[in-house]
Order: sequence, then structure tokens, then C-alpha cells
Amino acid sequence: MSIEHVARLAGVSTATVSRVLNEHPGVTPRTREKVLAAIEASDYRPNLLARQLRTSRSRMLLVLVSNITNPFCSLVVRGIEAEAEAQGYHILLCNSESRVTRESAYLTLLSGKVVDGVITMDAISCLPGLTSLIGHSPWVQCAEGDPGYRASSVTIDNQAAAASVVRYLAQKGRHRIALINNDMRYLYSHQREAGYRNTLSELNLEWHHVEYAETLDYQAGSNAMQRLLALPQPPDAVFAISDVLAGGALHAISEAGLTVPGDIAVMGFDGVPFGAVTAPPLTTIEQPMHQLGVRSVQLLLARIKNHREPVVNEVLDCQLIVRGSA
Repeated sequence: MSIEHVARLAGVSTATVSRVLNEHPGVTPRTREKVLAAIEASDYRPNLLARQLRTSRSRMLLVLVSNITNPFCSLVVRGIEAEAEAQGYHILLCNSESRVTRESAYLTLLSGKVVDGVITMDAISCLPGLTSLIGHSPWVQCAEGDPGYRASSVTIDNQAAAASVVRYLAQKGRHRIALINNDMRYLYSHQREAGYRNTLSELNLEWHHVEYAETLDYQAGSNAMQRLLALPQPPDAVFAISDVLAGGALHAISEAGLTVPGDIAVMGFDGVPFGAVTAPPLTTIEQPMHQLGVRSVQLLLARIKNHREPVVNEVLDCQLIVRGSA
């Protein structure tokens, strides 16, 4: 179906149809509605390449995700995709594994105008390299933001959230609180560990121990918990920086013949759906995963439409979800 057919259906010129497709402001709301109705009725599909040549925009966004198998990342990406689609954009997803060589290959799409901007969920350690690769293209950091960079960001207050976990466990009478951490290339890992250590000190709780899981998966969480159980004085509570790691910890405790929360309380972080069906259900810090994705797109599109838009570093609220494990 052609643009001329759409114009005839709407009773307007082809130039007016083109203005609507390219979001030109000089079209009245009534005319815009008529054109959009004609497009829907005729099932018109514009030539995307031709539009890109006219407008210098592809209406594609690049999303760099460090680990798409992480349920937290998957749920954030769903928010990104939903908002992008609502705004007339599509996403190109790269599972980067925080490897600069892979990121570099995808970021050439920016200079080639194949994508209009980029959302990164990569480790903070990658950001210096990403800065030079991205240059002055529109860029938003999602869930791993650092105000020291020129990119806008959307995050939570990881340190304050971790502090609330330790305080909650201490209020429940737990005095030997361990931490299962993971990849220290990530800023959130540092921030959550800082919140853990600082709050133990504030509460005068001298017992502390941090176990570092080899990877961010269920088995690594179980392995880390087994090492904690082998300590001369095991913990009576465990805070894992990810629900995935916490799920592995629950398994190891059960395998050791101990009970949760009777012998050891367990808390996770993220609030992914499977935490509601573990045995027992997982007490956790729930991040606003969908909204992290939505706001990332909104901030990125603001930068795409106006490169002078100021850098914004947003901090969203998270909440404690109390269930059976602590």
C-alpha cells in the first residue's frame, strides 16, 4: 500500500501524510488523527530506509545487557522494549557479557546511524571504554549509573537498600549476618557491600563474612552458601546481593539439613518473580525493574530529540518484600 493511497483515504496531501509519519509539529491534532486512522485502515508500512535518509533517524535503540540470562536484566529489558514500542521505536539487544570487543562491534551502529542512541546495563568498569566508543551520541545508563559520566542514568540507592536489609535482620535478632556478593566490576556490588559493612559497624555487630560467588547463577549461590556453612562459626543470617544467588543459598541450607529461617534467615535482592515460589518464599528488596527500563527510554529519547537536554541522574525507590525466609 502506498503513501498516495493513505493520502486519498484521509483526504489530505502526501506531504501531510509524510509530516505525520515524521512527527512534524505543523499538523493539527484532527488532521493527525485522520491520517493515523487511514494508515491503520490501509495497513500501510512506511519505507524505513527512506525515512531514515530523510530524517537522519532510524527509530532503533541499542541496548547493551551484560547477562540476559539474569532474570533482573530480562525484566528491565521488557520495560525498555514496552516503552520504546509505545514511542514508535524498536530495540536491538546485545548480550555483551561486559566484553569490550563485543560492545565495540555493536557500537559501530551508532556512527553508521543504524541506531539513534544506546542504553547500557554494563559493569561500571566498562564505562571508560564505552565513553570513547559512544562519543557524543545519546546515551543512558540503566541500573548501573555513575554521576561521574556524562550519560544520564536511572538507578536505585543500592547502599541504602543494603543497609535496610542488615537493619531488618538485626531487628529479627540475627547477629552473625553474612554477605554473598559476586562480580566487583559492578558498582552495585561495591555499593551493596559498603551498605552491609557500614551498617554492621553502626550496629556494633562484630561478626562479618563476605563470600564471593564465582558467577551470578543458582549453583554459584549454593557453592558460596556451602562455604559459609563450613565456617567454624556459621552465620545465622545471609544477605545475597541477587535473588538468584539467594535461591542457591536456600538449596544449600536445605541440603545441609538446616531450616530457613529457623537456623538461618536468608534475604535476596531484586524482587524477581521466582522468589515468591521458593521454599520458603524469599524475603527480598524489590527493584522497580519495569520502571527502570521505561525511564531509561524516556531519558534517552529526550536526548535524541534535543542533544542539549541536561544530564539527569534519577534514583528510583525500592521496597522491602517480607516473606517466609527471614
